[in-house]
Amino acid sequence: MIGQDRDAHQGPPPRAQRGVQSLETAGTILRHLAAAQGPVMLRDLADALQASASQLHPYLVSLRTIGLVEQTDRGLYTLGPFALELGLSRLRNLDAYRETIRRVPALMEELQLMVAVSVWGLHGVTIVYVEESPSRIHANVQPGGVFGMTNTATGALFAALHTSRRTETVIRAEIAARMGDWSQAWARGEEDYRARVRQVAEAGHAITRDVPIPGVSAVAAPVFDHTGAMKLAVTVIGPTGSVGLEADDPAVTRTLSFVRALSADLGWRGRS
Repeated sequence: MIGQDRDAHQGPPPRAQRGVQSLETAGTILRHLAAAQGPVMLRDLADALQASASQLHPYLVSLRTIGLVEQTDRGLYTLGPFALELGLSRLRNLDAYRETIRRVPALMEELQLMVAVSVWGLHGVTIVYVEESPSRIHANVQPGGVFGMTNTATGALFAALHTSRRTETVIRAEIAARMGDWSQAWARGEEDYRARVRQVAEAGHAITRDVPIPGVSAVAAPVFDHTGAMKLAVTVIGPTGSVGLEADDPAVTRTLSFVRALSADLGWRGRS
């Protein structure tokens, strides 16, 4: 694990760039400290990296000097203030929308289903991006459109997880506009709707079948940032036979793994 810098006169292997092994070792130390639940003892750090304490000590001295590592009063090691600055800098420059749009085409290719990206806008849940699938479905899903709060998986997701003070206002207006007619809705009435929204909050994602369009179903999942705030929703939409309600359905499992990986890259450290 721990070694000397590579010989400057030794040529790099074919098709590979030469690196500095000591920096890679320092990175391994930092990665271990970042994953730790708290400050760690030098002995435990050495055991985890399969190195001796005497080998690790010079690295820790240098890392402390530049502020990437700090030592507590008890002599334990943890990440230092400069590590925090680096992390915050990355988060400031990593835009959730840009990252989502960059990755969505691969999700569509894998599932062969439409993928829509939505944010909370002036008029509610607003579609900002759509990646069409090869087999188009008969659904009016396009950028600028708005997902209903009471009849779509995406609307249910925002109702359950988004913190905007306007979500309840939009929900109340939509319920009033229904005038008691829930025939084309996700629930059988307001009480049932509220109960289902609570279930979505617990599950962390929402699924609708044949609503609001017969033969079309969807699964919607949230993308969180480093503060735990829901930034946007990713919704996979397709023929009902291609989007199952079961937890192990490919459309569900892949959508969830997609948003969890993306949220983790944005700094989210919530449930796995």
